[in-house]
Amino acid sequence: MLYYWLHLLFVYIASRFFWKPVKLYADLSRRRRVSPLDCESFRYMANSKYFYYMDLIRFEVVFRSKLYEHTIKKGMTGVLASQKIIYKKPLKMWKKFEITLQMDGSDEKWVYHRQIFKQGEQICAIGFTKAGFWKNKKAQDMRQILIDSGAEDRIRPPSAEMLSMFQNDYQFLKNLT
Repeated sequence: MLYYWLHLLFVYIASRFFWKPVKLYADLSRRRRVSPLDCESFRYMANSKYFYYMDLIRFEVVFRSKLYEHTIKKGMTGVLASQKIIYKKPLKMWKKFEITLQMDGSDEKWVYHRQIFKQGEQICAIGFTKAGFWKNKKAQDMRQILIDSGAEDRIRPPSAEMLSMFQNDYQFLKNLT
């Protein structure tokens, strides 16, 4: 866990002081290499590390865009409502891969992303996330946050495919209790 927080601190410092700002709606790609710390006993990247890299690239967008000023600095907390991943091909130790974050769309509470893991031109996994911002135990208006952060001309509803992926999450949890 310490490694996660150190890596997040590095992303914050580099994003705020060294890397160029990015637009919220622009795809962001980052090249990585599967390290021994990412691997399980069979020398493949552990499933939990995919989520780790998905977190880092989402935080990088927050820190490098105007979103940081309009959320974190105003006392809002980023929340991840749901995330799912589909694995196609494992990533082997020492191999390079690229993760690309794409904004799929947003509604009044949530923003939806795809994170695509590739080696060369081959897709190895695709992650899907539903995230938002909360303040005082209330979900904030995501569309207004995006408008304030400079994405007013790019706001679009999430795709039907994305919405269907998350539509039964709440009902599933409600039925468990």
